[in-house]
Amino acid sequence: MHPRQSIIELFATFVQFDGDRFSRWATDSRLRRSIQSCLQESPKETTANFWVLYWYKFLQVTETKFLAQQHLTAYLQEACYWTSQKTAANFVSHQYKLSDYFQIAIAQVDKVLQGYNPSHSSSLKNYASIVFGSAIREALRQLREVDICTDWGLLRKVSQKRLDESLQNAGLSSETIHAYILAWQCFKTLYVPTQAANSRQLSRPDEQIWQAIATAYNTQSSQQVNAQTLEKWLLSSAKAIRKYLYPSPDSLNISKGGDGSGELLDNLPGTDRESLIHEIVAQEEAQTRTSQQIEINQILADAIAQLEPQVQQIFQLYYSQQLNQNTIAKQLEIKQYTVSRRLTKAKEILLRSLANWSQDILHISVNTDLLTSMSAVIEEWLHNYYNVLPD
Repeated sequence: MHPRQSIIELFATFVQFDGDRFSRWATDSRLRRSIQSCLQESPKETTANFWVLYWYKFLQVTETKFLAQQHLTAYLQEACYWTSQKTAANFVSHQYKLSDYFQIAIAQVDKVLQGYNPSHSSSLKNYASIVFGSAIREALRQLREVDICTDWGLLRKVSQKRLDESLQNAGLSSETIHAYILAWQCFKTLYVPTQAANSRQLSRPDEQIWQAIATAYNTQSSQQVNAQTLEKWLLSSAKAIRKYLYPSPDSLNISKGGDGSGELLDNLPGTDRESLIHEIVAQEEAQTRTSQQIEINQILADAIAQLEPQVQQIFQLYYSQQLNQNTIAKQLEIKQYTVSRRLTKAKEILLRSLANWSQDILHISVNTDLLTSMSAVIEEWLHNYYNVLPD
């Protein structure tokens, strides 16, 4: 698989398989027009993280939720592919192919987007990879059970919660679901395998058991049905369970309207976009500042850890216990000018570490004014650092 490069590719293309191998990136024309329109209005925003936050915001708006979901689904294609490939490598003897793993994982996009919080998770892709991997492993466990079960064995093993979810997923009404679940309860109560080891390979109940199931159902329901109807309901339930455990992603080429004339792009509100972009920029800047502050803390703490033990002790006495240089000199039995010189030299080491980081990471040219400002920052940082450290 060749990685996608441009923002348009990242948010408007989808993995296409040829058999069990990656074939190409397929472009969704509506999503391409959507992201092109956004880039025209915000040409300076060229980072993927910005547009992840952008569409995550629109995901919270009912009118644009579907469009945002499709853009983010496109963005997560690579994370899904590599997670699926890793799982496939670990299950080389399994009957399922890479494309099967991919379908199982990508069907969890809703769960990913519902659980993701940009304030708590640094990367949507990293978070999605965890969810995708967990979903594939759980699905494999369930699918192995489904594969070796007959319909009757599957109905014996399934929980009521999973049956309810499967029937809801099939789009049945609440009344129909209630009837199917009651039929299943009667079946499970009356059709008990004689040997637990054979429960997966249960055969169809005999006519006597079917009549008993019908009698039990009719005594608990105002709707009177015969055994043939109950058998039909239970087989439909088994089919719904299998379909639920073999999820397939929705088509990515769904038009907005039923007649296909509407555009997904039409759902994008223009009046709110500018304020939303400012909000996302502010959020990105806040995240960047927080990340940089963490790095600065680590750089200065590491620099202190590399100082000589006596210099670290001088820092501790000076900033934590707030002793003056004369008192420190007497306590350590050294000259006052030695304390002063070592404090100055240690601060220069911290300043050099911070200046090097600014040049290497932030690409800032260090001048006299900046060094003066950094010195003040380091002085404030030392007071805060030693005030929160335990004595």
